[in-house]
Formats: sequence, structure tokens, C-alpha cells
Amino acid sequence: MDFRLTDEQRMVQETVRNFVEKELMPLENEVLRREREGDRRGLSEEEIRRLQYKAKDIGFWGINAPEEYGGANLDPVMAGLIDMELHRTFVPFEFGGHAPNILYIALNEEQKKRYLLPIVEGKRQACFALTESSSGSDPASMSTTAVKQGDEWIINGEKIFITYGNHADFAILFAATDKTKGRDGGITCFLVDRDMGWRSERIETMGGGWHDPATLVFENVRVPEENVIGEVGDGFKYAMTFINHNRGWVIPSWCIGGAERLLNMAIEWSNNRVSFGKPLAERQAIQWMIADSATEIEAAKWIFLRAAWMAKEEGSWKDGKDSIQFRHQSSMSKLYSTNMINRVVDRVMQIHGGIGYTKESPIERWYREVRVWRIFEGSDEMLRRSIATNLLNDKVKQGELMKAGSSVVMS
Repeated sequence: MDFRLTDEQRMVQETVRNFVEKELMPLENEVLRREREGDRRGLSEEEIRRLQYKAKDIGFWGINAPEEYGGANLDPVMAGLIDMELHRTFVPFEFGGHAPNILYIALNEEQKKRYLLPIVEGKRQACFALTESSSGSDPASMSTTAVKQGDEWIINGEKIFITYGNHADFAILFAATDKTKGRDGGITCFLVDRDMGWRSERIETMGGGWHDPATLVFENVRVPEENVIGEVGDGFKYAMTFINHNRGWVIPSWCIGGAERLLNMAIEWSNNRVSFGKPLAERQAIQWMIADSATEIEAAKWIFLRAAWMAKEEGSWKDGKDSIQFRHQSSMSKLYSTNMINRVVDRVMQIHGGIGYTKESPIERWYREVRVWRIFEGSDEMLRRSIATNLLNDKVKQGELMKAGSSVVMS
């Protein structure tokens, strides 16, 4: 069992870290200043785009998209390592050409030309429209409907807390097409352009505005049959593919990168801050907070890396056929990592005292941002329910390592 990164993985990780330290971290004070003055996003679209083109010059663009569509086609382990580095800062940034995974898993060739390729080229922005106010943890009970009329679908309903909803050119929309079937063939996924008639309304949250959450309103929006993703009734399967991958390595990588940066801040502060004639670092209470944080970060890292490795071995990041073992590991990865960073940021703020509580502090900014990570893409409670159900119903054997090429693959 080899725990070392490959030379390629290490090179990519170091390159991204250098980019973050050189191009993004110097912007942190400016982002905080703008947020204090009411600019929720902290950087303009033009500034983000300039940074994305700088990253493109060193080879980082469309990292998860297939090579035939101009992407880098990086596997989950590599993508997760990159996201860890990007989230060592709260500056709102991701590499250009990033597309939701279901676009290259489920779209036909014509749809890929119209929707995936423009995203990879940086010409269009998508949003993933699943959550509703009454069905956040139970998407199968959604109230948004799509009714067939001739060769069109008429969509009515509202989606809430949709990331990038205010800037998206089109929505990857999930709607009930047969409420009697629910998740088992009753939900369908659509590509819905903004100019087909839906509108967005900004939602103010306690966190920063990098993801710019929105309510999307659909009132008799007409969508052509050719904009159905996959088969009618397959929508729930595609939704869970997207969510399970986010649980497995995307969100956990954010948590680990942010927590490592926060812990480094706490270590530096503890070594330099003198209280009652001694550095804080000599106080046992401070030492324990640092030790607990380091241990929890390390544990989260290995849970996350195993989830990413499982997806890579199964190939589910390419075909969407997640195994029960991978979904189980993803639930544990997301549950542990999001709670971990909430504990870490709380300790780091405690170590910094009042200065950490001010809006001039990146700690205060992180403290507000990471709280929602325990809610979206599966709340703590839903993830615990899933983990326990898998074990109590003998779907997953506790302590059994996943075997490469496992045949337990669910459609």
C-alpha cells in the first residue's frame, strides 16, 4: 500500500499552490474590503476571467472535461488535490471551463456541442437546479413539474439556493414528469436556457457571495423535447451522480484546503502572540487545539482520498455508475470533512481572540462561509441516516476495503 503522491500529482499540486500564493492570496485584503462595502462577490467577473486566463497559460482550464472537448480530463484524485490548493484562500476563483459532471456523462453529441463545448470554451455558465424550499433533503418530492405538450415540455415551479443562479446562461433543471413514480422514473432532467423565460432572484446569506445563490422561477417555460437529458424519468439518477461526486471529493477538498490554511495561521499567531510574558504556543490549552485540528485534518484527508480513489477505480466519474461502497464512502467523507472545518475554524478564531472576530480578519470570513457546507449536498442528519442504513441493512460491510473493479455497481 503506497500512500505517496506520484511525481505528476506532486508537480500539479505545487504548480497550483504557487499560483494561489502568487495570484490569489495577495487579493484577500481587497476582497475583504469590498465585502465590507457591500460587494458580495469580492471580485468582478472581469477580474475573475483575467485570473482564469492566467491559469490557462500554465495549463489549467477545463480540468474535469474530456480531452476531445478541450478539457484536461483529470481524474477525481487529481481534481481533488487541485481543489484543496485552490481553497487555501477564500478569494472567489475556480479554473475556467469547469462543467458539471453530468454534462459530459449524460448529454448526447448534439447537446454537448450546444452546451458542454461553450462551457469548456468559457463562453457559457450553467447552474444545477435541484433544490426546492419544501424538498431540500428529499428531492424526490419536488413540486416543480414538466408537462408534455406536443414536442415541448411546459415547466412550472421554483428552485432555491441555486449556485451561480444569477449568472447562469442555462439551468440543468430537474422536474417531476410523473409524480406517481417519484425517484423511480418520475423525475426528468432538462437543459433550460435563460432566454426560454425563467428568471432569477438573489438570496442574501450569512456567507460570502462567491456562489451567488438564487431562486429560479419557472412560469410556463417551454422547453423543446431535444433538451431532455438522457431518457425521460432518469433525472434522479443524474442528480445523485452529481451530488455523490460533490460529497466524495469536491466539498471535502474545499474543507481540507481551508482547514490547513487556517491551522497554519493559528500556528503562526501562537508562536508570535505573547500573553502574560509567554507566547501562546507555550499554553497547553492552545497546544491541544492545534493538535486536535491537525489530527482531524489528517483523518479527513485520508477519507477524502479514498473516496476519490474509489471513483477513479470504478470509473464512475466518467459513466456515472456509482457503487454502493462509493456512495457510502462519499457520505462519510462529506460528513466528517465539513464538521472538521467547522471545528477547526472555531478553534482558530478562539486562538486569535477578538482580532479573529473582526471583519478585517479572513478567519471571520471563513467562519461564516463554512457553516453552510454542513447543509448543502446532504445535511449532517441525512448523511448519518444514509451511513447507518447502509450498515444496519448489511448493504456495506464495516471494515471491508473496496476492491478495485468491484462488480457492485448501481445504475
